[in-house]
Amino acid sequence: MATVLTVNRTHVEPGGNGKKTGIDKRLVSGPVAVRAPGPMRGGLGSGIVDDVIGNRKLHGGDDQAVYAYAREDLDSWAATLDRELTNGMFGENLTTTGVDVTGAVVGERWRVGTDGLLLEVTSPRTPCKTFASRLGIAGWIRTFARGGTPGAYLRVLEPGSVSGGDAVEVVDVPAHGITVGFVYRALMVDKDLLPDVLVADALPEDVKALARRRATAT
Repeated sequence: MATVLTVNRTHVEPGGNGKKTGIDKRLVSGPVAVRAPGPMRGGLGSGIVDDVIGNRKLHGGDDQAVYAYAREDLDSWAATLDRELTNGMFGENLTTTGVDVTGAVVGERWRVGTDGLLLEVTSPRTPCKTFASRLGIAGWIRTFARGGTPGAYLRVLEPGSVSGGDAVEVVDVPAHGITVGFVYRALMVDKDLLPDVLVADALPEDVKALARRRATAT
C-alpha cells in the first residue's frame, strides 16, 4: 500500500548560530498543515507549515512546495554507503513507502490522507552543496546524480493536512510518460534526452529553461 511513513520538518537548534539551512528534517507527529507557499522569493518558503527553507533563491516556492523521497531508495543508499539513513536524512518532507517516486510522471497527482490534500509532481531534486555537506561524503553530488533516485518535488493543488500513516492515492497520470527519473537523467547525465522533457506541461518553467540551455550548450 502506498503510504506516507513519516512527515519531516526542519529541526532548528535553540540559540544556534551560523548560516541557516532547512535540510535537517526530523519526524513530527500528528497532522501537519500543508498549503501552497507562493513564489520562491517573497513567499512562505515551504508548503509544510512551520518548515524552514534556508536558501530562498534555489529552494521552496510553489513548484518545490513539498519534497518526497521513498524509504525504499533510502534503504538502497544505506546499503551502498554502509550507514544508517533515518527518515528525513535527505531533507525530504515526506518519506514514503510503496510509492514509485522516481517513476512518477511529471504532472501526476496524489491524493494524500483524508483531509483533502492534493499534490502534483513537478520535478526531480538536484543535489546541492548543502546536501553534500550534510552527508559528509566526498564526491557526493556526482554519486547522487549517477544514482538516479532523486526524489520528487510536488506543488500543492488543494491544501489539507498530512500525517504519518496516510495513504497516497495516484488519481491522475498524464499521457506523455515523462517521469521524474527521466528528467533527472536528462539534466544530470544524458543531455541528448533534454528536448524530450519539454512535453511535460507541469514541469516548472525554470526547469524547462535549464533544459533548453543545457541542450544547446557545447
